[in-house]
Amino acid sequence: MYFDFTTSYALETQKLFKTGLISVLCKKHKSSSGQTSTRAVRNQLPRVSYTELSMGTNGFSSSNLIGEGRFGSVYKANMSFDQYSVVAVKVLKLQERGASHSFLAECEALRYLRHRNLVKILTACSSIDPRGHDFKALIFEYLPNGSLDKWLHTHIDEQSDQSVLNIYQKLSIATDVGSAVEYLHDYKPVPIVHCDLKPSNILLDSDMMAHVGDFGLARFTNQGDNNASQVSSSWAAFRGTIGYAAPEYGIGNEVTTSGDVYSYGIILLEMFTGRRPTEQNFEENTDLHRFVEEALPDSVEDVVDQNLILPREDTEMDHNTLLNKEAALACITSILRVGILCSKQLPTERVQIRDAVRELHKIKEKFFP
Repeated sequence: MYFDFTTSYALETQKLFKTGLISVLCKKHKSSSGQTSTRAVRNQLPRVSYTELSMGTNGFSSSNLIGEGRFGSVYKANMSFDQYSVVAVKVLKLQERGASHSFLAECEALRYLRHRNLVKILTACSSIDPRGHDFKALIFEYLPNGSLDKWLHTHIDEQSDQSVLNIYQKLSIATDVGSAVEYLHDYKPVPIVHCDLKPSNILLDSDMMAHVGDFGLARFTNQGDNNASQVSSSWAAFRGTIGYAAPEYGIGNEVTTSGDVYSYGIILLEMFTGRRPTEQNFEENTDLHRFVEEALPDSVEDVVDQNLILPREDTEMDHNTLLNKEAALACITSILRVGILCSKQLPTERVQIRDAVRELHKIKEKFFP
């Protein structure tokens, strides 16, 4: 049994084409007769029923709830699916404006995209629940170590099975995420902008490898194509999350790859300072970017996450991930500089993601040869 996008989503797909979200891709796929192919929409995935998902999540029990977002709730499901015995199920909040667009955008983006640092979609479900309401869900590979957000902001004194991430782990995660974003921005025929990069959308597998997920706001864009620019601005209501969204989005500017670079820079600063960009205790007229920028290079120790430079007896680390305090501060200073270059106020002043990733790899090779 297979899930057919064409049959289940004809009307919604027409709406999505009108907004331009997937027309940019489809116009690139012409048959010999000149007709536009919609094979992306017709792609079939293994079918899964509402009943199977309900059973696997124990009736979508709160005990199986592992994530909550603007457009959906994510549950852990114990069910046999292909070679998986556990999967993640994102149930769409269809009452939220934009949720249906989010569903199709995520299906389309993740059907096309293949990268080791992107969350893998397995299938989708469009059905009716027992109350007669529309039901839509996306089924993903389950990543057991949860979101980066939880790892960054679980305090040592809290009861948790999670240990504190060390510098090497954080740097590895940062390069994983950067590699995924670079793949999106270099995607052909047109670049893809994620539009909602943040720690809660970065998931970690059993080996602590990072995977970028939640493509509900992703846009296909081509800054050299006027028609594509209209695509980016047509879905203007949703442009990321406060604290991570680029400042130009707040004044209605169109979506560009530099917006993702800004978000990535803020994530880097958050990872190595332990401070959320939305914290209220920054001084007046100061945000996370300015907070770090003013500390470089001589006062980094005052802003860095102290867990990264203070030795902990209960922290298990491989010998080659250990740095003395001086080396640790030098390493973190280099990483924070990359974060600052990515999160500049003006889009034209930000580095390209490929340059940021290249610099992080150099830092990794220097301090962890």
